[in-house]
Amino acid sequence: MLYIVPTPIGNLEDITFRAINTLKKVDRILCEDTRHSKRLLDHYEIKKPLTSFHSHSNEKQIANIIEKLKSGENIALISDAGTPGISDPAWALVKALHEEKLEYTALPGPTAFVPALNLSGFPTDRFFFQGFLPLKKGRQTLLKNWKENLGDYTIVLYESPHRIEKTLGQLSDIFEPTRQIALVRELTKIHEECIRGSLEEITENKSNITLKGEFVVLIAPENFG
Repeated sequence: MLYIVPTPIGNLEDITFRAINTLKKVDRILCEDTRHSKRLLDHYEIKKPLTSFHSHSNEKQIANIIEKLKSGENIALISDAGTPGISDPAWALVKALHEEKLEYTALPGPTAFVPALNLSGFPTDRFFFQGFLPLKKGRQTLLKNWKENLGDYTIVLYESPHRIEKTLGQLSDIFEPTRQIALVRELTKIHEECIRGSLEEITENKSNITLKGEFVVLIAPENFG
C-alpha cells in the first residue's frame, strides 16, 4: 500500500495523529529532500529508510517504487511541505499505481491555499487554483484568460519570493487597478502575514513587502468589495 501523507507547511504541530502513526508503521518513506524531511521525522522520533522522489524523478525510479510495493512493502509519500500532489509530481506516481492496479490511499491534511483563502476574506464558494505560474512563456496569456473567463471566481496561485514583484507587475498590466488582491506569506509561522488591498495600492507599496517565504497570491472576484 502507498500512503500519501500531508506534512506541516511551517508549524511542526500541524500534523495529524493518523499521519504520524502511518509514518511510523510504513517500511519506507518517499520524500522530495531527504535532509529537509529528516528534521520533521527526527522531531517525531520516526526512523525509516528514506528514498528521494521529486520533480526530476524518472520512469525508472517510479518502476523501482512499484517493484517495492509489489514485493510487499508499505510506503509513505510526503513532500517538503503540505499535501503531495499539490504543485509537486505525486500525480505521476499515483497514475502509475492506478495503471498497475496497486492499492493507495490519501490522508487529509495541511495545504497552503486553504488557510490563505480563509485569511484573505475573499469568497470561498467558488475558487480557481493554479499552483505556480509558468516560469517563462505563457504567463500573460494565462492571466488574460483569467481576466476574461474567471470574473466570478477567487483565483489562487503560488509564487516564490524572487518572482513576486514580476507577478505583481504582470497582474497590473492585465487586471484593473481597483481589483482586490491578497498576498499571504509565511503561513503558520511566527511572521505569518496577509497583505490585502487593491492591486494599485499593493503594487505602489511593493517596496514594503518582505520578500521572504513562499507566497500565496489571491485575486478577488471582479465585483468584490
